[in-house]
Amino acid sequence: MSTRIDKIIFRNIRDANLKYNMIASGDRVAVAMSGGKDSLCLLHMLLQLIQYSPLRFDIVPINIDLGWNNDLSSIDKYCSDLGCPLVSEATNIGEVVFESREESNPCSLCSNLRRGALHRVAKFQGCNKVAMGHHLDDLVATFFMSMLYESRIHIYRPISYLDRSDLYLIRPLAYVEQKHIISFISAHGLNPVKNNCPADGITARHQSGNIVEWLERQHPGAKRRIMSSIEKLNDPGIYSR
Repeated sequence: MSTRIDKIIFRNIRDANLKYNMIASGDRVAVAMSGGKDSLCLLHMLLQLIQYSPLRFDIVPINIDLGWNNDLSSIDKYCSDLGCPLVSEATNIGEVVFESREESNPCSLCSNLRRGALHRVAKFQGCNKVAMGHHLDDLVATFFMSMLYESRIHIYRPISYLDRSDLYLIRPLAYVEQKHIISFISAHGLNPVKNNCPADGITARHQSGNIVEWLERQHPGAKRRIMSSIEKLNDPGIYSR
């Protein structure tokens, strides 16, 4: 592995995989590739998992183009350079959410439509698992968001079975902190694709993330302790797909 930060992230992914058995030999894993920092890191590190572990599995990077006129050339090149050709699916999800439907709360609908398209393409590509780029900060932020905005306790599940599509949804970065992903991007000189979504940065999730960042500044290590506490609850009902 080329950098110290690679080793830190690799250990986090390995530990999460050992705990939740997300990936096994023989799997064909679709990787959700938005071109953002999380997906760039995820694809690279899953390839490291093949190289530095006994696991042998296939990887299929998939981009769902929402119609925001994002330049996908850098994502395509990144995947090609890593030996994993990008599969891209053009959609009009952005137009449906913000123009046709004029949703007051667009994120939920957009997420559902995007997820449906991703699962459909993953199945067409013969995949049995779909890897998302949600990291530790995302999981803890979801925990706070569910309490503040929904009056319940929910968190992204590190692995879950989707019976409608017969796929497993996995989050290999569940133990990886966002700051380490940012360091990874800098160390490798990568340029993530800018998100052109009109709602980017003004969502409830973003606000919940600010709370998590504040807690971590006040109490270093808080994110990992919160995640560990959630894992000890032994209540599968708290988890969300």
